[in-house]
Amino acid sequence: MRRRTPPPPSPLPQLDGVDPVRVRLPATGSWATVREYLVERLSGAGAGRVEALFDAGLVVGADGRPVAPDAPYAPGMFVWFHRELAPEVPVPFAIDVVYRDEHIVVADKPHFLATTPRGSHISETALARLRRDLGIQTLTAAHRLDRLTAGLVLFTVRPAERGAYQTLFRDRRVRKVYEAIAPCEPAPELPVTVRSRIVKERGVLTAREVPGEPNAVSRIELAGQRGGLGRYRLVPATGQTHQLRVHMNALGVPILGDPLYPRIAAPVPAGDFRRPLQLLARELEFTDPVTGAEHRFRSGRTLAAWTSYDAWAAV
Repeated sequence: MRRRTPPPPSPLPQLDGVDPVRVRLPATGSWATVREYLVERLSGAGAGRVEALFDAGLVVGADGRPVAPDAPYAPGMFVWFHRELAPEVPVPFAIDVVYRDEHIVVADKPHFLATTPRGSHISETALARLRRDLGIQTLTAAHRLDRLTAGLVLFTVRPAERGAYQTLFRDRRVRKVYEAIAPCEPAPELPVTVRSRIVKERGVLTAREVPGEPNAVSRIELAGQRGGLGRYRLVPATGQTHQLRVHMNALGVPILGDPLYPRIAAPVPAGDFRRPLQLLARELEFTDPVTGAEHRFRSGRTLAAWTSYDAWAAV
């Protein structure tokens, strides 16, 4: 099988921990100029935005030189530029580093902080913050946690080693344990291993269970109980989108603070950090594919609805 040629290194530096945008021009197309293609490709960026980038010399080629507005379209050509970042409401919670060596960084992410830049969350992400705080421009995420989920995330330091750590997750050689707070009345029969087929369609907020061969497996146990609430220990064997949230909801005990399950809640204003989803990536355990070391990490965070339900629930 023919190997894909890697792209050339970026000629632009990071800005505030955020990589420049890299675009490769398609092999076929009827565009006359590079600018014409980018205008079509970035149509959602706003009228005149692409023209302004070219006028300011902010679109560059692999040699770092500005691409002229009338530069002819060249199939396969790479160009780079920095996106114009909209103001973001700072997430007012710290991200803690629980382990760091020359190969990896393990961080304890707070609720509401996205793992990597996506959509409207760019500079206020765990990756951008850690790059700024630690001064490691090459830092990348080996996997992701939902923005609303807190807990342990593994990052890699060296680009050449990222694939080895990602393979751990792909091949299910990472043991992950989550903790959740949810009702325990009516109490489901636990422990139980839930197996189902989950699909998540692009553009649809929620995932759903459908008939078919299971692709999502979760072990669910009750670790504690008080005042009608349960503290659940969740051990996923697979990593489907929203898997634990879907499985808890299917058992009739949706996780507290979940804005999607069992029903989609009204959007909250930007900057509303009340009632975080009570889901935490508590443990991460794996054999380091580079050093051979046995790693086991544990989040130091607590779930507020368990320690003080009244304070968590207060409006």
